[in-house]
Amino acid sequence: MSEAIEEQALPLAGIRVVEFTHMVMGPSCGLILGDLGAEVIKVEPLTGDNTRRLLGAGAGFFPMFNRNKKSMAINTKDPRGIELVLKLVATADVFSENFKSGSMGKLGLDHVSLSALNLGLIYVSHKGFLPGPYEHRTALDEVVQMMGGLAYMTGPEGQPLRAGSSVNDIMGGMFGAIGALAALQQRHRTGRGQEVQSALFENNVLLVAQHMMQFAVTGQAAAPMPSRISAWGIYDVFTVKDGEQIFLAVVSDTQWALFCEAFALDELKADARLATNNQRVQSREWLMPLLRARLADRSARDIAQTFEAQGLPHAPITRPQDLFDDPHLNATGGLAPMRIAAGSCGADHDIDTRAPLLPLTLAGQRLPVRSAAPTIGEHTDGLLAELGYSTTEIAALHAGGVIAAASNAGGPFGVDSDNACQGRQR
Repeated sequence: MSEAIEEQALPLAGIRVVEFTHMVMGPSCGLILGDLGAEVIKVEPLTGDNTRRLLGAGAGFFPMFNRNKKSMAINTKDPRGIELVLKLVATADVFSENFKSGSMGKLGLDHVSLSALNLGLIYVSHKGFLPGPYEHRTALDEVVQMMGGLAYMTGPEGQPLRAGSSVNDIMGGMFGAIGALAALQQRHRTGRGQEVQSALFENNVLLVAQHMMQFAVTGQAAAPMPSRISAWGIYDVFTVKDGEQIFLAVVSDTQWALFCEAFALDELKADARLATNNQRVQSREWLMPLLRARLADRSARDIAQTFEAQGLPHAPITRPQDLFDDPHLNATGGLAPMRIAAGSCGADHDIDTRAPLLPLTLAGQRLPVRSAAPTIGEHTDGLLAELGYSTTEIAALHAGGVIAAASNAGGPFGVDSDNACQGRQR
C-alpha cells in the first residue's frame, strides 16, 4: 500500500482558493485543488450550501466533493459580508464559482471587479456553455447529455439515457482545475492572473468527439452503444450459471487462440471464418449465441478465474456500494477513511466511511483526505482572525447577522436559490 503524501509536501501547498460553488461542477474543481494541497475556502450562506440538504441521488454530493475544504458562513446580502469576502479574495490565488451567468456580477464579485483588486487572481467560472448563442441558458448535466449526443449514444435506439453518474459535472470541474493549474503556471512568467472558463456542453462534446470523428472518417453515423457494431469480436456481457452476469472481452487474434484453448473450443479455433478479429466481428450474429450457450452452465467465478489465468480482459457487473469491499481498492489505499460528523451533510449521527481518492499517484503516493467536508461556518472565526479581525469585531459580526458559526441559522447567501447553478442534478 502506498503511503499518503505529507501535507506540507503536497504540490499546491501554499495556494489559497476561495470558492462560491454548490452542487457538483464547481465543488469538483475545489476537490481536485484541495486534494492537491491547496487551502480551499468554501464561502456558504449562513444556513449552509443547499447541497448539504439534498436527498436521494444527491445525498452523496456534499461529503464527496467538499472534503479538504474550510467553510466560512457569510451573509453576502449585507455590505459588511461583501467586505469580508473582498478582504479574503485579496489574499487568494484562485477564485472559483459555478453560479448562473451574471450572479457574481450582482454581488460585485465578477472577474473584472476581483482582478482589479488582485492582479494575480485566477478566476475560474464553471458554466453551462462557453460564450456564444447558448451562454445564457440554464444547463444541467442531463440537459447537455441530451443535446450533446451522449444520451443518444448511451441508451437503446429511441430511448436516450443519461449516463449513470454526473460525468459532465465532474469532468467540467476537472477541466476548471486544469485551467487553473495552467493559469497558475503562466502567472509564474507574467505575474498576472486571468479568467478560466469551463463548460458542461463543451465538455460533453469532447466526450462524444470520437463518434463525431468516426462519422468524419467513415461517413457512417455512430450507432447507440446497445446497438453499435463492436470493433471487437467478443466484447459483451454474458449471462451465465444462476443468472449471474460477467463482461468478457477477446480483442486480438492471440487472445482468441487463448480463449478457445482455455474453454475447449477447438472447432472454433480451427474455423477459417473466425481467423481474424474483423472476421469474428462479421460473424457475431451466429457466433455470439453459440458462445453464450457454451458458457451458460459455467459460473461467473469459474469463467473469471479462467480468464484471469490466461490474461484475458473480464469484469464482474459491480454495483457502486460493492466497491467498498473491492480487494484492489482496499489493498492499495484507494479508499481513505473519513468521518462525516453529526450535523454535517444532513447526518443525524457520526458516520465512519471511506471515500475514493483521486485516481493518481505522485511519486508512487496517493493524495490524502486531510479533512472531511466541513460543518457550516466551521472555519469562519479562525479565518477572520487571520485577516486581522479582533475577537470583539468578530463577535459584532456574529451579533449583526453577517457571519455564523455552524449552529447559527441566518439569512440568505445573496444568490437566489432559483438562480440555478450550472451542473445541478435532479
